[in-house]
Amino acid sequence: MPPAPPAASAADESGAKQAGAFRTISEVSEALDVPQHVLRFWETRFGQVRPLKRAGGRRYYRPEDVALIAGIRHLLHVQRYTIQGAQRVLRENGVRFVQAVGRGEAVAAAPEAPETQRETAPPDPGAATRTVLEAVLIELHACRDALAALREGPTE
Repeated sequence: MPPAPPAASAADESGAKQAGAFRTISEVSEALDVPQHVLRFWETRFGQVRPLKRAGGRRYYRPEDVALIAGIRHLLHVQRYTIQGAQRVLRENGVRFVQAVGRGEAVAAAPEAPETQRETAPPDPGAATRTVLEAVLIELHACRDALAALREGPTE
């Protein structure tokens, strides 16, 4: 069984959490400006993201989890990697490198265009449809999670 997240001792007098304190999904979502459903989705795509889960499925993120998610966010949103490209960076360079990217201590190389998208290949007419369908799928997952949360009652 994983250790219990730090309790009230993790907060200083001002009520702010200490640097090593565990964070809830809502705190990580707010700090990194990433919706909660996207964080849950990334858990399914990046096996290295493993927050502690307590009663009722409540997630607690360690500081290293937050740094990893920040690195993934940077790769996907700033450097415009695909999920597969970000997975490749994680596989080739390791978790610590991506955590360093998240802290601003390292920079990943610019993503390469896949062989099929280089100068000689015509544009893929199905790419826009796939992008729309992926966005719809993410929204459907968010709706499912919201409905599940309503059934279970307040979680945070």
